[in-house]
Amino acid sequence: MKAESITERDNALFEAGIKLGALYHQFTGSPVNLRNADSLEKAIQESIAVQPFVKEISVSIDREIIRSKLNSEFGYCELEGRMLDVRITVRYNSAVANVRLAYNSELEYPLMKIEEVYSLDSS
Repeated sequence: MKAESITERDNALFEAGIKLGALYHQFTGSPVNLRNADSLEKAIQESIAVQPFVKEISVSIDREIIRSKLNSEFGYCELEGRMLDVRITVRYNSAVANVRLAYNSELEYPLMKIEEVYSLDSS
């Protein structure tokens, strides 16, 4: 088998996947309620945004799921993957990857996927 060259596109997609995986495994299980959801979204965004090649990130936590999961005695629940809607743009040199983590109701799974990948080169 002949080895192929690793492209900027390959690296952009790899970096984007690493960001989503790290985010998911770092933050799921975090205590969350309606009062701290905004600050948790911001903390997730700021944590991932400082990593190499991240150009944009948006994080949204589903407040309706939080409401349905709140523990009546202690007033919080744990952040679950299905509560997250995350979009990340990674740029590796001229390659740009837009990826997303969002709950897929058909699969009943918080799915990570590539939404778009392109090159900034005009050639």
